[in-house]
Amino acid sequence: MTSRPGSLPTPTRAYAFLGTIVIGYIGVYLCRKNLSVAVPVLQQTWGLTKSQVGVLESAGTFAYAFGKFFWGPVTDRAGGRVSLLSSMALVAVFGAAGALAPSLMALTVLYSTNRLFGAASWGAMVKLVPEWFAPKTIAFACGLLALSYVFGGALASSFAGVVARLTHESLPALLGLPSLVLVVLVVVCGWVLFRAGKTRLHPGPTETGSRFQARQVLELFLDKSFLAVLALSFTLTLLRETFNFWTVDFIRTEGGNQVSVSDAALLSTRFDLCGAAGILLMGWIYGRLGAGARKALLAGMLTLLAALLAVLPRFFHLGLWALAGGVGAIGFLVYGPYSLLSGVLAVEVRGREYAATVAGLVDGVGYIAGFLSGVCFGKLLMLGGYRLGFQVMAALTLLSALTCLLLYAKPPPAPVCLPLLQDDSYPIVP
Repeated sequence: MTSRPGSLPTPTRAYAFLGTIVIGYIGVYLCRKNLSVAVPVLQQTWGLTKSQVGVLESAGTFAYAFGKFFWGPVTDRAGGRVSLLSSMALVAVFGAAGALAPSLMALTVLYSTNRLFGAASWGAMVKLVPEWFAPKTIAFACGLLALSYVFGGALASSFAGVVARLTHESLPALLGLPSLVLVVLVVVCGWVLFRAGKTRLHPGPTETGSRFQARQVLELFLDKSFLAVLALSFTLTLLRETFNFWTVDFIRTEGGNQVSVSDAALLSTRFDLCGAAGILLMGWIYGRLGAGARKALLAGMLTLLAALLAVLPRFFHLGLWALAGGVGAIGFLVYGPYSLLSGVLAVEVRGREYAATVAGLVDGVGYIAGFLSGVCFGKLLMLGGYRLGFQVMAALTLLSALTCLLLYAKPPPAPVCLPLLQDDSYPIVP
């Protein structure tokens, strides 16, 4: 089964290819989030303190952030298929090796290496999407791709929980069994991507012969659109990580004794649930708008987000369900634009040849912001509580709304290997 020469695959095949790599990326999450479930087992089995286990997570996060910066240019040279399958396979290898680690030091090295190679997967997937979807549908396709990390973490934690229950909290099983699942997914993805490769469009550089050169990375920093995307990544990742980490404490602290920890945890889920809806709706709408409308949409959403952040603590006066609605609205307004950054915008900034590099740099800057969300926001809370913390976040978000005006300063180049047909020309050209 192959597509017509010189044409995109049928929508059914395109979404089948996309679904396959989404499942593959969830497999990478299986070998990443299992550590959070293994934390109490590590403490009990090896007699570790929380501080010692924290070093393991910090080292892994640093390796992952470094990988985001490093693997982008490599992926743009090697191609999306090779990079994705190699990333998945190496994550499986080092994840399985972690099950045999004799000490915390060895596990730290193996887990950090796991995270380092796992950092290549996202950029590789973003690089593949333009091969299968017309420009006007890339935004929605990238939105579906983004659901892999929204739901991947939850599925990975649930799977690890099942493994812990069935194996009586065996540490080797928790660390190693997810890798066996990923090995199966590597085989499945390899078979599907090989068949998907038969639909590649010509003319254009092959997967193994990309024209991309690493020195071209410097050119990105002269592009106003790219700098705007970096700024948006910093702000939106900061907000995402802040709400992921602090929302339960915020509801519990501001709600007082009438709100239990379990109630606060339940109310906090609105952030992710509404965020998933924001991703899908944004992806569907974004590809149907021109450049001016896109900038106006993003600027308007961020302005509304800034207003909600500024008044969020006052929602307690309206009741807990109103507060839950406010948290959900913020999740919707954060995740919608956030999903564009290392997805469709990574493709559109300078075309498909740069897609993995842009996605990696954007994510890397985001992880720097994620680190600050714990340190800096915590200090703001010490100074003026959640009211001050959200007011500062609101001011930063309002500034970011202005940076949206720098997007689409010029029409982005067409992704390599995609023939620009009359019906599928880029909708963002003014």
